[in-house]
Amino acid sequence: MTPLDLLSYAGIVVFAASGAIAAAQAKHTIVEFIFFATVTAIGGGTVRDLLIDAPVFWVTGNGPLAVCVVTALLVWLLGERFWNAPVLLWFDAFGLVAFAVLGAAKALALGFPALVAIAMGVLTGTFGGIVRDVIASRPSILLGREIYVTCAIVSAGLFVLLNRLGLEAMPAG
Repeated sequence: MTPLDLLSYAGIVVFAASGAIAAAQAKHTIVEFIFFATVTAIGGGTVRDLLIDAPVFWVTGNGPLAVCVVTALLVWLLGERFWNAPVLLWFDAFGLVAFAVLGAAKALALGFPALVAIAMGVLTGTFGGIVRDVIASRPSILLGREIYVTCAIVSAGLFVLLNRLGLEAMPAG
């Protein structure tokens, strides 16, 4: 397993957890926990892959979906009291940075220009959380005072810049 694969699975876990936590806060059922977890964790990467005409990353094996289901079940089993707003924000922050880098890396590996790679990083990092907020009927994090998109731009942009300077932190592919 490559460092990029590890980062991808870490991002899936934390975004799936943030989706499941949103379901817990709204007192949803276990099925909805799994749905929220899955949409949050794979939403951005799915849209990215469709836009860049790449195979959708989660349809090639059971791993990503299995991680979403297991993560949702763990959040459900641990109960709502274990999860609070700061935990959700930390999970969102980690997932955002991980997926912004992954999205930019995938676009670069497929030969897309730097600005497109940054845009794909931002989309990958933000879209699942936006969908989570919409289906949870709560204001999107984009509408708050948080620097959500700015963090995604900086993360993806820094990765692209380092890549263009020949300082690859991990294999971009």
